[in-house]
Amino acid sequence: MYMMTMNKTYGIASMCGGLLVFALSGCATHPKGQMAVRPEVAKVLPDANRQVRLDLSFRIPADYFTKRSRLFLTPCLMVGDSVVQAYEPLVLDAAIYRKKMARLEVLEDYNDPYAEQAVPVDNAEAFRIQYKDTLLLPEDVNAGKIFAIASTDGCGECSGVDTLLIATIDDPLSRLTDTWRVAEPKFVVRPKVRDGEGKAHLQFALNRFDMNPELGNNRQEMEQMMRVLRPVLQDSLSTLDHLSITGVASADGPLKLNTDLARNRATAAKDWLVNRLRLSASAARKITVDSRPEGWMPVVDAMRRAGDPDADAVEAIVDKYAGRGDDVQETYIRRLPCWDKVRDTYLQRDRVVEYRYSYTVKSFTSDAEMLRLYRTRPDAFNEEELLRVSTLVKTEAARKEVYQTVLRFFPRSAVAANNLALIYLAEGNASEAEALWRQASAQSEEARYNLGLLLAKERKLDEAVRLLAPFDDENARIVKSIQE
Repeated sequence: MYMMTMNKTYGIASMCGGLLVFALSGCATHPKGQMAVRPEVAKVLPDANRQVRLDLSFRIPADYFTKRSRLFLTPCLMVGDSVVQAYEPLVLDAAIYRKKMARLEVLEDYNDPYAEQAVPVDNAEAFRIQYKDTLLLPEDVNAGKIFAIASTDGCGECSGVDTLLIATIDDPLSRLTDTWRVAEPKFVVRPKVRDGEGKAHLQFALNRFDMNPELGNNRQEMEQMMRVLRPVLQDSLSTLDHLSITGVASADGPLKLNTDLARNRATAAKDWLVNRLRLSASAARKITVDSRPEGWMPVVDAMRRAGDPDADAVEAIVDKYAGRGDDVQETYIRRLPCWDKVRDTYLQRDRVVEYRYSYTVKSFTSDAEMLRLYRTRPDAFNEEELLRVSTLVKTEAARKEVYQTVLRFFPRSAVAANNLALIYLAEGNASEAEALWRQASAQSEEARYNLGLLLAKERKLDEAVRLLAPFDDENARIVKSIQE
């Protein structure tokens, strides 16, 4: 690549100033024959940074310039009838000129501005010279022609010799249109059934099931359980379908005793909730209680987490007697030398109470109701209802806020992601738009198209071609034509 600065004696501006008219007017063929280039009139496409790459080979005829001169081959960009940019020249020195420069440097302390980039050539015979460079296009230039202007310097002044069209710039991507695709939400009224689950770690006196809030962390655990369930049980927009509370029976001790005790403890948790939340009898009837054995695997898991070497022995008994129940397994575990350690270290002191629930949220059917309740209860909406609200609000700012709300409650909403990306793009935030379209592209045809169009505009053509391949519109055809 040939580098130069604008303050050289024969800088680009001064060297080409008079030659631009020469290029525009058209010059007669050089008497020694016209120079040629390979490839003949290359077609170049700007990249994402508005750069075009030239990789050319010039053929210079014999005696095209005298042995006492220097030849400049200067690429100039023409748009219409105007030369809008001159680029760094290829500089070729004939033999005598080269010696003259050397004498001037020694005798007159002359500083040749092209000393480092000038290439010595033997111009007595025709020769080829390679030219490789990357040219930056001015802003808003999407098409044009690049000419090589040949000029010589033998006496300190440049004189025009020849012009040659070496490349054309035709950027089909400049013809892409902003036909971004909006995802149209479909509003369908459907039941809004939701569910959830949780655990409370409670402590009870030995073989007792009465709830003592002051024991251990019982109060904090039950308050947390109540915080989770209160919106379900007391929400005016929700109807409880079912709540099951299951006591988990300890592995230590007779299985029947433990499972009965665990069920009673689950009942105690239910009664505490009913009293604290002042539930009606009909609501209380929707809460069921049950129990299940914990088994010995949690003990094995705790031993393994602690790196206890006796975990293998305990697990071997659990596996061997897997079909014979907790009581048989316990009989053999108690015979291990490590039993005291297992009992004192790994058996849980608190008991687990599990709860699972499902409930139905009121469906909204009128636009007025949705607009009113959206202000205070967006959590009660399903995805379709929130997207319906996005079509009812009046401003772009309001739609943006609704789409953000949709994604907060329904992160996989392809409609919200696609349409919010369009708003981000209009605001100049292309990176956020791209991220959302990538997120939604697996589910949304609109997101795939928009992502492909964005990448095409950014000249990331490989991925753009793949994304736009299934579509049949002018933008897709333009991008496909580039690859072809």
